Amino acid sequence: MTTISLIVPCYNAARTLRLCLESVLSQTLRPDEIVVVDDASTDGSAAIAEELGCRVFRLPENRGVSGARNAGVEHTTGDVVFFLDSDVALRPDAVANAVEVLRRDPGYGCVHGIYDTEPLIDDGPIERYRILHAVHWRRRQLGEVSSAVFALAAVRREALLAAGRFDERLRDSEDVEYSSRLALQCRIVLTDTVVGRHDDGSRLLPILAEQWRRALPVIPLMAVAAARGTSGDARPARANRSAGILACGLALASLPLTVLHPVLLAVPATLVTGFVLADPGLLRFVRRQRGTAFTAYFMAVHFAVHVVLIAGLAAGSPRALPSLGALARKRKPIPGR
Repeated sequence: MTTISLIVPCYNAARTLRLCLESVLSQTLRPDEIVVVDDASTDGSAAIAEELGCRVFRLPENRGVSGARNAGVEHTTGDVVFFLDSDVALRPDAVANAVEVLRRDPGYGCVHGIYDTEPLIDDGPIERYRILHAVHWRRRQLGEVSSAVFALAAVRREALLAAGRFDERLRDSEDVEYSSRLALQCRIVLTDTVVGRHDDGSRLLPILAEQWRRALPVIPLMAVAAARGTSGDARPARANRSAGILACGLALASLPLTVLHPVLLAVPATLVTGFVLADPGLLRFVRRQRGTAFTAYFMAVHFAVHVVLIAGLAAGSPRALPSLGALARKRKPIPGR
């Protein structure tokens, strides 16, 4: 019989933690143990978890989500570990569906899910942008992938132990780094049968700052993953289309042309149009959900996020040089062979 440990890393999450844990307690397949790892919160989060009957493990100092997840794994025993962020409330069948995916195909070591189109707590248009973008990119990549997002994910314990601990040096993009190791140990699947409502950021400047932090380590981490090698032909789950990133980058690069003559404004304008049209499925999805006016707003915010993404990728790229050198040495043919 499969046993399930559900781990909720928590830091100052009093706003959403009750909704999160109540959704866990209402699961059609209730976990065998529910552990909240309190990452040195100062807002009474631990008391909420204890009030609801969950086991709480308190960290003496803030270690970040990676440290909290590591502590949760160390203090649980289930065959399957279900990671759930404290700002996500699961649909009642989420845990049962995750376990069924793993049961149906023993080759899968990790299954992760998607968000509902409605936020857990609706705080306005920026949050609706974030939620709809997150839902869309996950939906278009359903199936076997080579990366995972651990906000709502179930992993076989043997796969976790084989991949090792989450890297506690990373406070952002830790999922990217850990996925590169996990994918070498097992197959990963993204499914729309495991669903949760997410409470996301609702202010533009903090979201742009977060995008900057997350973008900085991406290329170095991808270089490390390439140096390690990949597992099979599974594709990485990526939030943004390459064509959109390229169009945005070229639009920014072409802006100096406008100094030469006003007519050359047509170049960045055309590239911005290319950015908007790079993912027609996204346009249709947002329009169905929120209407035409919101879609225009959505794309304006989306462009701003891409500007920061590109700047962060560029700023972080030099950190990838050691890993790229290792990859080149790895691929260099051995003389005489």
